Amino acid sequence: MLCFAFSWGVVVWVLLGEMFPNKIRALALSVAASAQWLANWAITVSFPNLADWNLSATYVIYACFALLSIPFVYFCVKETKGRTLESMG
Repeated sequence: MLCFAFSWGVVVWVLLGEMFPNKIRALALSVAASAQWLANWAITVSFPNLADWNLSATYVIYACFALLSIPFVYFCVKETKGRTLESMG
C-alpha cells in the first residue's frame, strides 16, 4: 500500500489534470474522476470478501493489476513534456 501511495495514488490525479485539452477538460476530467472514484469504490467493497478468502492472494491480485499498468502506461500514455495542452488534442 505504501508503494501505491507513492506511485499511482498520486500520479493518477496529476495525469488527469494534465492530459485533457482546455476545450474538453471540464467534461473529460469529470468523467475520468468519476471512473477513478468508481474503481476506488469497487476495490473498497471487494477487499473485505477477498481478504476473508485469502489476504495474501488479495494483495497478489492487486499487485498483478498494478504490474499490468506498467505496459499500459508505456504504450498508451503519451509524453507531455515540453508540450502545451492544446497541442495534445
